Amino acid sequence: MNDDVLAITLLWGFVVLYSVAGTIDFGSGFYSMLYRKRPQTRATTIANKYLSPSWKVTNVFIVMIVVALFSFFPGASFSLGTVLLIPGSMIVLLLALRSAFLVFSASAHPRYKRTLEVISGLSGILIPALLILVLPITHGNYIGFIEGRPSLLPDALLTSPSIYAFILFAVFSTLFLSALLLADYSNVAGARTAYDVYRKNALILGPLSFVSALWIVWSVRSEAPWLYAGLWDNQLWLFASTACFMIGYALLITAKNRAVPVILPRTAVLLTVFQYVLASYAYGNAHLPYMIYPDVTISSGFTTPNTFRALFVTYIVGSIILVPGFYLFWRLFMKDKRYVQQED
Repeated sequence: MNDDVLAITLLWGFVVLYSVAGTIDFGSGFYSMLYRKRPQTRATTIANKYLSPSWKVTNVFIVMIVVALFSFFPGASFSLGTVLLIPGSMIVLLLALRSAFLVFSASAHPRYKRTLEVISGLSGILIPALLILVLPITHGNYIGFIEGRPSLLPDALLTSPSIYAFILFAVFSTLFLSALLLADYSNVAGARTAYDVYRKNALILGPLSFVSALWIVWSVRSEAPWLYAGLWDNQLWLFASTACFMIGYALLITAKNRAVPVILPRTAVLLTVFQYVLASYAYGNAHLPYMIYPDVTISSGFTTPNTFRALFVTYIVGSIILVPGFYLFWRLFMKDKRYVQQED
């Protein structure tokens, strides 16, 4: 495997990890806001138990993505930074606002607590919708050149059906993945009413996210034929992703009895996450060798070989340190029944 392919694989791995962990985190914030006036369901309590520790961890991945991009692909960073200046600035602003409101919402005066929770919840939907715009922008149809410098074309961006397909997919996937995980979390906590609420949400949102994904493929066929051809070459991965979704969704339908075995919703979560990983691999592989079509490739924007080797070793050592920490986090806050089942 070439150095540039290895680097882009590592970078894309960070993107996929953040996409899954971040969307669940963002959706949990939205559900915490949505069910605040229905305390009898315990849905908000369950969402807050997951959200309280998780939002701090997910931000680690976005830092790793930015650092890896600028380290491994400095030549591409200028183009991406220029094109994504406006949406990127909006994302950073919303992340800062959401983090600030999550910190202060727990200790704020009751008069302001509702406002803080609403802003936090709504930003949890807006951030994924903005983050996913990075993908269609790299397809090249929304970038022009002014005096030889790349520039985003907002008119072309806002009038493209493909953009709205990506946005809907981001929103539906955020709510679907978070509802699915919170259903599993509720099942472990013994919160039957909350489990029923989140399971029903997942049953509704699952097909919607799947249909929006099909819309993306359909829109890409006309707007980015080169990418559609790449997706067709990776169709086996897409079919495998679809199979994972179908099996996981079937398990979710089955897990409707009052005494639900832990294995059913948890397996549904794992299969659904694996579905997104497979689909992400197919999309990323189809996108190669372009980072921004057609001008920026992974080779043209790549760093020097010596710099890559030093950085790659650093990332490996860092991962060896971080992975046990993430596993410990999972054990403490996601699987420890003393925390999950503690009294409200």
